[in-house]
Amino acid sequence: MTSIRLRAAPGSTGIGQRDRRRVLWVTCAVHALHDGFTDTLYLLLPLWQAEFALGYAAVGALRSLYTAAMAGLQVPAAATARRIGNSFVLVAGTMLAAAGYLLAGSSSGFIMLAGALILGGIGSSTQHPIASSLVAQAYDAQGSRTALTTYNFAGDLGKMALPSATGVALLLMPWRSAALVLGMIGMATALAIAFLLKTSRPEADRPTPLPDPGIDQPAPSRDGFALLLAIGIIDSATRMGFLTFLPFLLKAKGASLPTVGLALVLVFAGGAAGKLVCGFLGARIGVLATVVATEGVTALGIATLSPLPLGAILPLLPAIGVALNGTSSVLYGTVPELAPAHRRQRAFGLFYTGTIGAGALSPAIYGLFGDIFGISVAMVLLAAIVLVTLPLAWRLSWALNDKK
Repeated sequence: MTSIRLRAAPGSTGIGQRDRRRVLWVTCAVHALHDGFTDTLYLLLPLWQAEFALGYAAVGALRSLYTAAMAGLQVPAAATARRIGNSFVLVAGTMLAAAGYLLAGSSSGFIMLAGALILGGIGSSTQHPIASSLVAQAYDAQGSRTALTTYNFAGDLGKMALPSATGVALLLMPWRSAALVLGMIGMATALAIAFLLKTSRPEADRPTPLPDPGIDQPAPSRDGFALLLAIGIIDSATRMGFLTFLPFLLKAKGASLPTVGLALVLVFAGGAAGKLVCGFLGARIGVLATVVATEGVTALGIATLSPLPLGAILPLLPAIGVALNGTSSVLYGTVPELAPAHRRQRAFGLFYTGTIGAGALSPAIYGLFGDIFGISVAMVLLAAIVLVTLPLAWRLSWALNDKK
């Protein structure tokens, strides 16, 4: 096969249906793997805490190292892809993410483990801005919001598949062996991507075309993008903080490792459904109504977990997952409405830098609160902060002229 090339049909400004499907399926597969790698860490953090005698702040710092590296290199990864090609950067990033797991499985101490997470975060920084802009470009004027919803849904399938498979593997082998297996899976997937895409000349593999003066381009909205980014930052900080410390809240209530794994799968399953459903809802009822609904349920759900017994928590997790991840699907799908095509890759890079960066900082901050006040107080703080998104969503709806 050739590399990803967005070829326009004669007399058309769009691309062929075959190329469009190929872009979507390849980016969905890459998204599933990278998101699965990222969220499997939540299952491994309690094991690392026990082996290395870490406090909650140190656990949060480990998670932050990974997400900080992933956030900080979003824009550089997009710029690199414009110079040397999307396919090469996606393959190289996948190999680095896999190498992070291989190094983690071989680590002999906290410092080496921290280095492994930084390496993995560098690798995972490549996927979001490149794949998102490719999907938005391929489906421009033909349902980019719905296509981006599908792309985001694929990421949540990875979040369900890899953590659940790792949870089963941990019943059969030590965590180091499980990490090595994950690394080998990642390397094999990178080779498969290289075979499918067959990287070519940079000029044939650039994702962002120059604007066509004959086509009306959406006017950029800096105020709207700033509001969208602010909502995304708060939403991401809440999600990362919740997922990092949910296993510790469950362990404090007597949950076993398989139960913790089941709980994460329930959250991720709800999240997958939330991204799929809320993406479609955002296109039909508007950003404001969708964000108010998802963030309101998120705040209520998180706030009610701390006083409940373990048996009452598990049935609530899918619904919390729907709300927790549903907002992000709406936000990602709104980026193309606020940036013209020739600036879209950079806009996605900036958006992911801000949201993932917030996710990098929040575990360390909430971990510090957890060390001082306890995990239950940290959870209540998460629920309170997410409510700040509601007035921001109202302002964003006006910026988008969203009358739905």
